[in-house]
Amino acid sequence: MASDSLAHELRAKRSALMVLELEAVALRLFEERGFAEVTVDDVATEARISARTFYRYFPTKEDVLQVRTERRTDALRLALAERPVDEAPLHSLRLAFAAVVAAEDAVLVRRWVTVVAATPSLLRPVLGGIQLRSNVAMAEFFGARLDQPADATVPTMLAAAAGGVIQAAHTRWFLLGGDLATAISEGLEVLETLDQATRAKPRRGRRAG
Repeated sequence: MASDSLAHELRAKRSALMVLELEAVALRLFEERGFAEVTVDDVATEARISARTFYRYFPTKEDVLQVRTERRTDALRLALAERPVDEAPLHSLRLAFAAVVAAEDAVLVRRWVTVVAATPSLLRPVLGGIQLRSNVAMAEFFGARLDQPADATVPTMLAAAAGGVIQAAHTRWFLLGGDLATAISEGLEVLETLDQATRAKPRRGRRAG
C-alpha cells in the first residue's frame, strides 16, 4: 500500500537524520576529549537521547567511525552508475569521486581524519572498512567497464591503486589544507595520466636472438 511505503520512507529518513546527528556529536566529542575518553553515555547525553537509543543505530562506539565510509561508498556507487558508459573508467572514477566528496561536510571529514589519525587502535578497522567497501565498489565498477570479474587482477589492482591515491590525497589535504575534492581529483588525474601514457606508448618487440 502507498501509505505503508510512505511510512517506511519517513522512518528511513528519520533514521538517517539520527545517524547524522549522532555521528556529528560523537566526532566532536572524540576530537575534543580523545576517542578512548568518550563513552557511549557521553555521546547519548550530549545528543539528549538514551544509551539504548544510541545502540539502535550503532552496535559499538567504534562503528561511528565506519558510517562515513558506508555513506561515501553508497554515494560513489550511484555517481559511477551515472557516468557515460563510453567514458574512460579512471576518468569516470575521478569525476564521480570528486562530486561525492564535494557534497560532504568538510568539517566532519576533517574531524573524522583527526580522530582516526590520533587513535592508532582505530587505523586497522577503519582501513579495513575502506578495503571492504570503497575499494570493492571501485573494483566492481572497473570490472563492469572492462568486462572482467570484479575480483580479476586488473580491476582489483586498479581499485587498489586508486584507493592508495585517495588516501594519499586525504593525508595531503589534512596536512596542507585546501579543498579535499580538488586534492582527490588532482591525485586521480595523475593516475589517469599515467594510464593514458602507458596505453599510448608502443610496446617494443623482442630483439632477434
